[in-house]
Amino acid sequence: MHAHPTTRMSARDYIEKDYYKVLGVPKDASIDEIKKAYRKLARQYHPDANKGDPKAEERFKEISEAYDVLSDEKKRKEYDEARSLFGSGGFRIPTGSGTGTTGGFPFDLGDLFGGLRTGGLGDILGGIFGGGSRRAQPRRGADVETEITISFTDAIRGVTVPIRLTSPGPCPSCHGTGARAGTMPRVCPNCSGTGMVSRVVGGFALSEPCRECRGRGLVVDDPCPSCRGSGRATSERTLQVRIPAGVDDGQRIRLKGRGAPGENGGPAGDLIVLVHVQPHKVFGRSGPNLTLTLPVTFPEAALGATIEVPTLDGPVTVKLPPGTSSGRVLRVRGKGAPRRDGSRGDLLVTVEVVVPKKLSSKAREALEAFRSATEDENPRAGLLVGS
Repeated sequence: MHAHPTTRMSARDYIEKDYYKVLGVPKDASIDEIKKAYRKLARQYHPDANKGDPKAEERFKEISEAYDVLSDEKKRKEYDEARSLFGSGGFRIPTGSGTGTTGGFPFDLGDLFGGLRTGGLGDILGGIFGGGSRRAQPRRGADVETEITISFTDAIRGVTVPIRLTSPGPCPSCHGTGARAGTMPRVCPNCSGTGMVSRVVGGFALSEPCRECRGRGLVVDDPCPSCRGSGRATSERTLQVRIPAGVDDGQRIRLKGRGAPGENGGPAGDLIVLVHVQPHKVFGRSGPNLTLTLPVTFPEAALGATIEVPTLDGPVTVKLPPGTSSGRVLRVRGKGAPRRDGSRGDLLVTVEVVVPKKLSSKAREALEAFRSATEDENPRAGLLVGS
């Protein structure tokens, strides 16, 4: 049985645990047999090999705790003596209380273990029961931000792009254990594998990461040469990221759980993609609407015309009313960018009457005749009123 991470382990829990059974070895097992059994089980239940499996993580802690006691000759002897004394026949450890009885005389387990904490069994029990140590809490991985540049057309239609990321991950040489191949880390004796220690400041107990193991709960005696005992390495990965249709320049897209991996079983962070959109040589954009400047001749603007206009879906025809002035905006429905609700914006066509820089003699004669025919019209007459 394991105590909840935020509670103390009771004396009953400790004494009635069978560490030999946990490792699957007999009580007279040699140290080599214990090490062999521990390595096999530790590989099987290591958290890095069982992502997101709290049962495997708890089993790994239990295995590590058993190995920490049985691999140490002194601790093993004291553990055997404690189980012989308290676990059967001698003193009975009642459920749910702090006292036991022997021959009808009550005694307090707190006094018993407190008096033993100057060494031997008391040191072992004190490390497990005392201090209020808490296991290192799961931590969410960091968010990772990257940038991509896509074409204008891809931004409107949507596109899947490969994104190459460099991020920390388990070391491939030691599979995240931090120990040299063929060896395994041991439970940190300072925090008993919890990764956290407590200290009293001004009468208050404050928990903080263990300095000996840096919050991992494990100590590496023979570090992996690749990661120098950290268990982490930098790895490259390529993600296929779908950029939704209608994305705008400068927009950030958040992809849940695609960022840096979490620690101590915590969730991964998010991947944030900053999108840059290349400008188009013909179209512009205003929110969900696309924009286009349409050059027309003076006769087309004056007499009206049916003109072919480009869109991202192919050309369409637009009817130019007679007397259209430069700067007038025509709206082509449904030819803009996609909205979140699935609808589409419009194409806004701004008319621009083109004035020729050079005229042929025939064109000049025609314009002179037009000027003579319209010399009674003054478009600036309204500007002179009241001046």
